[in-house]
Amino acid sequence: MYQESVVIVAVVLLITAFVIVVALLAATGAGKLARMDGATYPTALTRAAATFAATVTLAATVASAFATFLA
Repeated sequence: MYQESVVIVAVVLLITAFVIVVALLAATGAGKLARMDGATYPTALTRAAATFAATVTLAATVASAFATFLA
């Protein structure tokens, strides 16, 4: 019983880390593309932050939908 809860916590932490890494990669790509398009640094940073937030929000929405179906 105890080991099952430890495994669940470990899986949740790994998935969270994976989502954060993917969000950071997407944000980096968005910022780089914005700079290549001629945007200023503040504008590129704003676009990167918006992309990061959108990616994390999408992951939370998908996780919520899966939790609804699995519960």
